[in-house]
Amino acid sequence: MGMTTPDTAGGPGAADAPAPDLARLESLQKLLGGNVAGFMITLMASLGDRLGLFKTLAAAGPATSAELAERAGIQERYAREWLGAMACGRYVEYDPASARFSLSPEQARLLADEGGPYFVGGTFQVVPPMAGVLDLVAQAFRAGGGVPQSAYDTALWEGMMRSHVPWFAHSLVQRALPELPEVRAQLERGAEVADVGCGSGGALIRLAQEFPSARCTGYDAFAPTIARANANAEAAGVAARVRFEQRDAAQGLPGRFDIITSFDVVHDAADPLGLLHAIHAGLAPGGIYVCLEPRCFERLEDNFGLRGAYLHSMSTLYCMTTSLAQGGAGLGTAGLPEPTLRALCAEAGFSAMRRVPLMDAFGHEDTINALFEVRA
Repeated sequence: MGMTTPDTAGGPGAADAPAPDLARLESLQKLLGGNVAGFMITLMASLGDRLGLFKTLAAAGPATSAELAERAGIQERYAREWLGAMACGRYVEYDPASARFSLSPEQARLLADEGGPYFVGGTFQVVPPMAGVLDLVAQAFRAGGGVPQSAYDTALWEGMMRSHVPWFAHSLVQRALPELPEVRAQLERGAEVADVGCGSGGALIRLAQEFPSARCTGYDAFAPTIARANANAEAAGVAARVRFEQRDAAQGLPGRFDIITSFDVVHDAADPLGLLHAIHAGLAPGGIYVCLEPRCFERLEDNFGLRGAYLHSMSTLYCMTTSLAQGGAGLGTAGLPEPTLRALCAEAGFSAMRRVPLMDAFGHEDTINALFEVRA
């Protein structure tokens, strides 16, 4: 059988299809190949984060593969291959003259500075557990439903916690609260605060550290995160002022609160409108709801680019599918643009919603997060 040429190869109907523009075809091929390479490099970076290789390299300075292997307690052959991938991907620096690898100050901030404002290690940790449920997601594509939270490796929760730490530690008090003066004033006076969908407790722990008079309670429907949140509060020395409780907040809150917060929660909820109804009912007179959600846009084409592709991928692999697993709305990570949230808040009984100006760690307008002040 003879070989087909590139311009005639194809499946059924290919002979009738218009010929591709070879320049555009080449450009698209490079894009797809680059995305695959980026995924593989992300897995390698996740390994480096898990094994502490970035931190070892940052702490001890330039190293050959043998020196890094000795310092980190790993096999030299694996160190050599990992360093090769990281150097080729420009995650680490390489000096051919000395055959040593190192981290630039910028690389160190991103890859080794745990808890710093620019650290991305937690995001790397999230990727493998999501890939680990791919078979279950494929089944949901065919049969419907979704993947429950219990199906994910526990590394996902730790990765999510670590990925949120930079914002909670360096933006919540420093950048968000200055734009929320009434919220800050209530916190200083000793407000009753509830965090809905509290996860591992990072937001409330940070608020308790900054505002010792505030009384903070976190609620989450997923039991393993409550255990982690209590351990984190104990480690941070605020366990006496912060408590966490397993509760599906959409079924109602057990009291009235001056401030209720949610951070990247409503789009995940099985019943987002029910959750907003419960938050509205749980606010004390004059209370304020502070809502952080992924920044996205109503029209699909306005989300085009890597950011939008990431949101829809995250949605398929976690946010949407875990909601659908509960028979929920399945809004998805890009499913709550401002007009949708505004309409849901109005339906839930809120009287006003304000988009809060928010800056990122580089001093630019935040393109990742959207922050809202919502009033009963």
